[in-house]
Amino acid sequence: MPIHIAPGNVELTIRKVGADDKTKKHLQELGICEGSKITLLSSSGGSVIVIVKEGRLCLDRTLAGKILVA
Repeated sequence: MPIHIAPGNVELTIRKVGADDKTKKHLQELGICEGSKITLLSSSGGSVIVIVKEGRLCLDRTLAGKILVA
């Protein structure tokens, strides 16, 4: 399921990042890659706030829809 519809405050595993190569590389540098853990904090309005490793990131809904978790 895409991260923006996942349950909140639950640690999830990233299964697939469906973005172009440049975006994938940037997300990998931020710690968002297949097999890593991510937690959804908020999914309201046009953005999504997630916890990756020790930091918080804000992603737009379009990009968050390309990150599939389980």
